[in-house]
Amino acid sequence: MAGEASGDTLGAGLIEALKKRRPDAQFFGVAGPKMAAAGCEVWQPSERLAVMGLFEILGSLPGLLRLRREVRARLLAARPDVFIGIDAPEFNLGLARQLKSAGLRTVQYVSPQVWAWRQGRVTGIAHAVDLVLCLLPFEQQFYRDHAIRAEFVGHPLADQIPLTVDRNGARERLGFDPGAQVVAVLPGSRRGEVERLGDDFAATVLWLKERRPALQFVAPMANIVVREMFAAALRRAAAAVPVKLIDGEAQRALAACDIALVASGTATLETTLSGRPMVVAYRLGGLTSFFLKRLGLMKAPFFAQPNLLAGRRIVPELYGSEVTPERLGTELLAFLDDARRLAELTRVFHEIHVTLQRGASERAADAVLALLGATQ
Repeated sequence: MAGEASGDTLGAGLIEALKKRRPDAQFFGVAGPKMAAAGCEVWQPSERLAVMGLFEILGSLPGLLRLRREVRARLLAARPDVFIGIDAPEFNLGLARQLKSAGLRTVQYVSPQVWAWRQGRVTGIAHAVDLVLCLLPFEQQFYRDHAIRAEFVGHPLADQIPLTVDRNGARERLGFDPGAQVVAVLPGSRRGEVERLGDDFAATVLWLKERRPALQFVAPMANIVVREMFAAALRRAAAAVPVKLIDGEAQRALAACDIALVASGTATLETTLSGRPMVVAYRLGGLTSFFLKRLGLMKAPFFAQPNLLAGRRIVPELYGSEVTPERLGTELLAFLDDARRLAELTRVFHEIHVTLQRGASERAADAVLALLGATQ
């Protein structure tokens, strides 16, 4: 069961790796186009699970609960050897708990950020899954400390993105001059992210262009909904600035750019693995943000993945009211103007890439099959 584009990519890689080991295996569930192409029967499209935030999910809750009941009934009738939830923890962990109580084996691929906020959820995870497949190295020990079986498999993006990306080739494909200074703008892959960040990101484009007229901009869009929303934000805030909107191709845009403005999430890891400096922005809905602060639910010192992986603040991360065109633009220009800082960041990003480059899909497939062998 995969939510949104990144989960679809993970699921497709896992399916292909499992089919190499078990050609007779069958796959079905909530899936995206990549999983379908890999051989998964699609019961419902994965974008139905692309919801984030404690309170933002409420509007979608009735539909998600209906979907979960439907999927649970079909899975209990099918009795698969294993249920694998891919990301989307709000949906998958509740479903996994119900399936595990009915005697099915359950796996969560991609740990929820339970080590970062709402750590009390770890008890529920223990009741829900037999195995957690971790993408980040520090997650495995967290689960083992709580007596939950977990394996660090690495990240498929680290296997997919080369250690040295082809900047000139990417620029040629996108139509940028080799000597241009290019800013990549990634406002998020979900509707809610772009609603919260799109206008400020668009205004930052104008702020930068007014101060550095030679800058050029590229914005890879995750889907048509996001494209339409961000195009509208650009018309409102930066109508006079040429921005190359492209469908998908985030990795090519990141390879081509000098620096990136990125919504917190998987795109920050893609940027890290592409070796590009970035400024990261994060904004949740008002109620979610209020309760996270008031109840002290946020435990991690950072929210940007490169900072978490490095164990220190190596890129700027701006949250909530800090996300303004002036702050974002100032941080971006500070990076562009500091060659020593850029060189150090490139070194750290390379170390992170090597750590995560472990053949994730293959390792995940082996861990799933080991679970099945251990429990049969």
